[in-house]
Amino acid sequence: MNRKDISHDCAPLLVDGKPLEASSFSATDAKNEFGQMLEMVNAGRAVVITKHDTPKAVMVSYDEFKALSERGVRQLTSLKAEFDELLSSMQTPKARAGITAAFEASPTQLGHAAVSAMRRRS
Repeated sequence: MNRKDISHDCAPLLVDGKPLEASSFSATDAKNEFGQMLEMVNAGRAVVITKHDTPKAVMVSYDEFKALSERGVRQLTSLKAEFDELLSSMQTPKARAGITAAFEASPTQLGHAAVSAMRRRS
């Protein structure tokens, strides 16, 4: 078996900001030592499966997987709320009038507006 501790080989695996101990198995050893890998994962370690010394997959406990998955959902929910708030703030009558004016403006009017905006920034 060609298992090794990889804590010094790559960036640490972090779950909720805490490092997760990890060991590495070649793909061949992973196939032959699955039971040992499962015990390690159940003991709170991660297992990195490599092919030609390149990490290809990570095996973690179901609880760790669930925590990682839920974190993504929480982040998406937070971003959705932020987007909805920004969109709502842009739905004012003044904002609607501005959008309508922009889409109905002639090229000359758009050019004058751009020059005016640049002068205000300077």
